[in-house]
Amino acid sequence: MIEFRNVSKVYNNGTEALHNINLNVEKGEFVFIVGSSGAGKSTFLKLVMCEERPNSGQIFVDGVDVSRIPKRKIPYIRRKMGIVFQDFRLIDHMTVYDNVAFAMRVVGASPRSIRKRVPYILSLVGLQHKAKHYPTELSGGERQRVGLARALVNNPSMIIADEPTGNIDPALSFEIVDLLSEINRRGTTVLMVTHEHSLVKHFHKRIIQIHSGEIVADTADMQENYAPPEQYATPEEAVENDDDYAEYDNQETYEPEEKGAYGFQEEPALDEGDIPEDMPLPSFQDEDLPVEEPAEIYPEEAIDPFQDDAETIAQEVLSEQPLPEEEPDSGEVKR
Repeated sequence: MIEFRNVSKVYNNGTEALHNINLNVEKGEFVFIVGSSGAGKSTFLKLVMCEERPNSGQIFVDGVDVSRIPKRKIPYIRRKMGIVFQDFRLIDHMTVYDNVAFAMRVVGASPRSIRKRVPYILSLVGLQHKAKHYPTELSGGERQRVGLARALVNNPSMIIADEPTGNIDPALSFEIVDLLSEINRRGTTVLMVTHEHSLVKHFHKRIIQIHSGEIVADTADMQENYAPPEQYATPEEAVENDDDYAEYDNQETYEPEEKGAYGFQEEPALDEGDIPEDMPLPSFQDEDLPVEEPAEIYPEEAIDPFQDDAETIAQEVLSEQPLPEEEPDSGEVKR
């Protein structure tokens, strides 16, 4: 579904956001992407969405090489994607129904198909009774569900969620990821950037950790020595038992002997200028999105909270499972 081949991205200010990334995400996978601020997560998503182009390497999305795709074809690639933002990106003067229907109107759907599809999608996210409400009349969790409905309404082959739980309370965060998991079970590929360790630990999905522009851990490569933690029965239990839960402070120094002191910090939301006012849905817009990266997102010098090797990092962040002791006869270590 998504393939990166030796992909590197360097911005005009000289910052190397990604370095020689090789990655495969299969159709139907659910992937958490984690890492500290400035690690390269946003650049990764922007390359997938064709907002940015790599300086070297190739990127394939659904079999299409998007690294050199003509600009006029980018909107058609984005129609395969549904995008969920941290700050919702809803249109306040439109009702819930119209916010979702707008995504269909953009791609030229008929009024009949809109009348049929939108109520179904709203019922899928549990908002059929809020169809005539405006975004300002909704809670944070409800607004994010509207954003999810909008992302789903055109039946995309993948959902890209950039910190979708960043502006809602912990219990509702689990509700949103539950919805994404249900969508994933129906065959849709899901990429989700998050800083919330309780979500990562509770939902047993593939986890990719990016640091300083490189992939330092990927549970898909650790099947023999990675065991996911026990799944909690309720969101409340997960939060209560997870010492790593909360917004992480990127200024905190990492101490190897103290598990959980990784210092994740909430990444800044995308600027309002990232999308035109008359087209708030970048997955469907016809105009090209700006490609300039704010310099503060990728500082030249960042605190390095990750001192161990990739395997140790993933074991400590996700769940530890001691390796078997060395066999005295063969001298080989089984992993």
